Amino acid sequence: MRSSILIAASLLLSATGADAQTMPYPPADTAPVPWVQVIAPGKAPRIRAAEAENISGAYEMSNGWYLRVLTAPRYIEAIIDDEKPIRLAAVAPYRFASGDGNITMDFHRGADGQDMRMSYVPDLRLGQRVVLESRLAQR
Repeated sequence: MRSSILIAASLLLSATGADAQTMPYPPADTAPVPWVQVIAPGKAPRIRAAEAENISGAYEMSNGWYLRVLTAPRYIEAIIDDEKPIRLAAVAPYRFASGDGNITMDFHRGADGQDMRMSYVPDLRLGQRVVLESRLAQR
């Protein structure tokens, strides 16, 4: 008798777990799509001289990396430690991004404008973005 009660109870518990696994998916959007517009990216905005002066230099990152930033008229080159330079295009004043959007750098942050934030995707197979903060090193 006890074994039949235990079996019935275990079947009941497993049945409630099965409901959680068979929840319906969200409905698909059935609205018609009359057209799709594709816009090519425009030319990167020019980096102003004052902006270039404010962001060029050396940064000690919060994880111990040493970052050097070199500026050009429409992009920056970021060199972390002794790695190859990473080219980031200007997308807005004091904001730069890699061509694939996986690396971004925001400068002119903080109360005195000397802080920067870098974010990047370390592995495209993972849903992870790393965010690092830094302050412009003394010149």
